[in-house]
Amino acid sequence: MPEWLPLPDIDDLPDPGSYGIAMELPDRTVEIILLRKGGHLFAYCNRCPHTGVNLEWQPHRFLDLTNRYIQCATHGALFRVEDGYCLKGPCAGQSLSSIPLRIESGKVFVEI
Repeated sequence: MPEWLPLPDIDDLPDPGSYGIAMELPDRTVEIILLRKGGHLFAYCNRCPHTGVNLEWQPHRFLDLTNRYIQCATHGALFRVEDGYCLKGPCAGQSLSSIPLRIESGKVFVEI
């Protein structure tokens, strides 16, 4: 059964900005990309749909140089922040796996 897990405090996450989180669960580690853009938060699994590698260039660095798109460090594929859809690269037309999130009393939770 899915459960809602709290994320670390992200008050300092810029807009636009990105943050990588590895959540240790009893049976596995879930790697999450958390992004802020236009005052909205988005969460995705940190896995390129092309090869399954993690996306970041450096720790917490998922956005391209313009801060408009998520960029895969391995292939240069570009994904829209708003829906994870790949616009350019070897996985064009595919999407990142979205993770549901909610905010309660200023705290961010993801559904795992």
